[in-house]
Amino acid sequence: MSVGINGKAQNRALAASKEESSYEVMCDGKKSLKTPDFVFAVGIDPGVNTGLAVWDKTTRDLLKVCCVSIVEAMDELETIRRSAEIFVFFEDARLRTWFGSKGRESLQGAGSIKRDCQIWESWLTSRGIPYKAVKPAKGATKWDDGYFRKVTGWSKRTNEHARDAALLVWGK
Repeated sequence: MSVGINGKAQNRALAASKEESSYEVMCDGKKSLKTPDFVFAVGIDPGVNTGLAVWDKTTRDLLKVCCVSIVEAMDELETIRRSAEIFVFFEDARLRTWFGSKGRESLQGAGSIKRDCQIWESWLTSRGIPYKAVKPAKGATKWDDGYFRKVTGWSKRTNEHARDAALLVWGK
């Protein structure tokens, strides 16, 4: 789908869908630089409302964009990996280097999300699922519904968490 978008939006789209030939991969608790061999890229936006997105590398299409609990997301990954190789990209709040001026409640929420990131890392490592912890990118997430639909062609209902998960894998 070809979409006309302005320069700033185009830069954000490129950042979100940047095709990389290799990733610093974590698997079995060890870092390695390799080209992952996978059929499905799975994006995870950790939190109480966990964003989950599945990108089919072969058809170059989003198959799923939704928001679920952490347990449901883990169950979904187990189901998907029974049928094909997966590679997980999760937004890791522990890698964030920029901070806004939010209140105490937001900081507590950020602590909870950091704990969720630690849980995801442990869970993925314990199952031997290759993954990349992705640093939150200022401006490369938080697309509104209309813009997300226009750029990705996804027509079903989404929320902010689901869209953020999709942007982690879109175009991989």
